[in-house]
Amino acid sequence: MSTPLIDPFLRPISYLRVSVTDRCDFRCVYCMSENMTFLPKKELLTLEELDRMCSTFVRLGVEKLRITGGEPLVRRDIMTFFRGMTRHLESGALRELTLTTNGSQLGRFADALFDAGVRRVNVSLDTLDETKFADITRWGRLGQVMKGIDAAQKAGLRIKINAVALKGFNEDELFTITEWCAGRDMDLTWIEVMPMGDIGNEDRLDQYWKLDDLRARLGERYTLTDLPESTGGPARYVRLEETGQKIGFITPLTHNFCESCNRVRLTCTGELFMCLGQEDNADLRAALRNHPESDAVLEAAIRSAIERKPKGHDFDYSRQTVDGRVSRHMSHTGG
Repeated sequence: MSTPLIDPFLRPISYLRVSVTDRCDFRCVYCMSENMTFLPKKELLTLEELDRMCSTFVRLGVEKLRITGGEPLVRRDIMTFFRGMTRHLESGALRELTLTTNGSQLGRFADALFDAGVRRVNVSLDTLDETKFADITRWGRLGQVMKGIDAAQKAGLRIKINAVALKGFNEDELFTITEWCAGRDMDLTWIEVMPMGDIGNEDRLDQYWKLDDLRARLGERYTLTDLPESTGGPARYVRLEETGQKIGFITPLTHNFCESCNRVRLTCTGELFMCLGQEDNADLRAALRNHPESDAVLEAAIRSAIERKPKGHDFDYSRQTVDGRVSRHMSHTGG
C-alpha cells in the first residue's frame, strides 16, 4: 500500500462514498427536483474508470467503500463494477463493500450483491404509509421496496433503515417505524434534513425536526443506553433495551460530528468533495482521463485534495436561516 491519506487535522481517510450515477427512479423531495436535468453520459465516469479510481483509493488506504447515487442499482451493468471490487475484499485491502439504496431494485440484485461480497445495505425509507411514500418520493412504490427488503434479507444481507426526520410528515410514525424495524431485526438511523439543493430555505425550516426532540420522545417509551461505538462517521448510537435494537442519530445541525470524520465523497463525474457541507472540490476526472498510462498523477491529485479537507461543515439552522447551505442536490454528491 502507498503512504495512507492523512488530512491536515491528522484524521486518516479510510472511507470513500462513491456516486455511480446521478439518476434515480424516485424523486424524493429533499434530494431532487421533480423535473431533474441529468448529466450527459460522457460526463460520467465509465465503470472501468470507477474501478480504476476506487482501486487507487484502496491502494491509498481506503478500507470501506460505499456505493451511492442517485440510485446506484439503476446504473446499467453496475454489477460489473461490484464484481470488480470483490478482488479487493479477497485480498484484504478492502474491509467492506456496501451501498445505500432506495430499495426499489433489491429484488433484482440482492443475490448478486451478496455473491460480490456485500454484506450490509442501507435502505432509505422515511415512511411505512403508501400514500405518504408516494408523496415524498413522487414516483416511488412502497410495495416494490418492501419486496426488495424481503429479497435482501433472504439473500443474507444485513439491512439498516435510514429515515430522514421530517416535521409534520413522519413524526406520527416514530414508534411504528421503530417497532417495524425491531420486528424484522433491522437497525434504524434517523437523519436531520440537510440544507442542500434548490427547494428553498422556507421549506427546509418547515421540515426540520430536531433529533434531540425525537430522541426524547423515544425515551418516553423505551430505555435508551448510549453506545460508545463510533465508525468515524456522523452517527451516534443508542440501544433500546426493550427491543435490543440499535438506533442511530445523524445530527449535522444540532451537533457537529466532524471531529473524527474519516470520509470523502466522489461524484459520478469524478469530483471529490472533501466535506458534504462545503462547496470545495477537486476534479479527479481530468487526472484520470489525461493520464491513462499511470496512476501517479491521479494519486497526486487525491493527496492534494485531502490536504484541503476542512475541519468541519457550516450547517446551521439556529438563526432561522439555512446558513451553510450548499446549492448542489444531495443526489449529485452521492448521499
